[in-house]
Amino acid sequence: MTEYVTSRKNDKVVHMKRLGADKGYRSRCREFLCDGDKLLDEALSCGAQIRTVLSCTQALPPLPDSVRTIMVPRDLIEMVSPLKNPQDVLFSCAMPDTLPVIRPDGAYLILENVQDPGNVGTVIRSAGAFGIDAVLLAGNCADLYNPKTVRATMGAVFRKDVLETDLDGLRQLQADGIRIYGAALHTDSRDIRSADLRGAAIAVGSEGRGLSPALLELCDGHVVIPMRPECESLNAAVAASILMWEMRRSTL
Repeated sequence: MTEYVTSRKNDKVVHMKRLGADKGYRSRCREFLCDGDKLLDEALSCGAQIRTVLSCTQALPPLPDSVRTIMVPRDLIEMVSPLKNPQDVLFSCAMPDTLPVIRPDGAYLILENVQDPGNVGTVIRSAGAFGIDAVLLAGNCADLYNPKTVRATMGAVFRKDVLETDLDGLRQLQADGIRIYGAALHTDSRDIRSADLRGAAIAVGSEGRGLSPALLELCDGHVVIPMRPECESLNAAVAASILMWEMRRSTL
């Protein structure tokens, strides 16, 4: 049954606004805010647990009976969404409860201290395109469920395993048989094209600071992307995408 709401003080409208603005609230509710009809289509096709839809358009796809559908004026959409140019549909989804299964022959990408939501979302999108088994977010990365991150994944947030972790979690990854390569200039760095990337994870740091000394020390080896000498570095999402392509090119 469709509801019609015009009040900014409506409990569900307030709840959706808090989901978009407050990471702590998202974590407590185990729910996150998404923006746009294309993301809604992706969520439906992936079987995501959609809880509530706010829309200022009647042009909605068929929704499960369990989904609460609320029609609102456009100004409420703009009030609820933290995005600069929200689309006509906002919806909330439950966060998944399952954790990625680490396989010794898998391929993994680690992001450390990458704080830009667009970069984190783009890496997750690329991971989905190249068949990376999971993305691990270490240190102070942008929140996976920030609406800007979610939008940048272009739907991959519903398909790709992503795990927030720390150095102890990365040590456990190694204990599970995965070698960790750090993408960094180092005395033992080797061309990514010559590295054995089977059963491996590649760690990428922020563009400004690179990987932390603690993570660099943890690594089993270090790799670099060959490039022209006048170029100092690449955007983190671009570098991660090249590295993931190299990891998986023989299987695509």
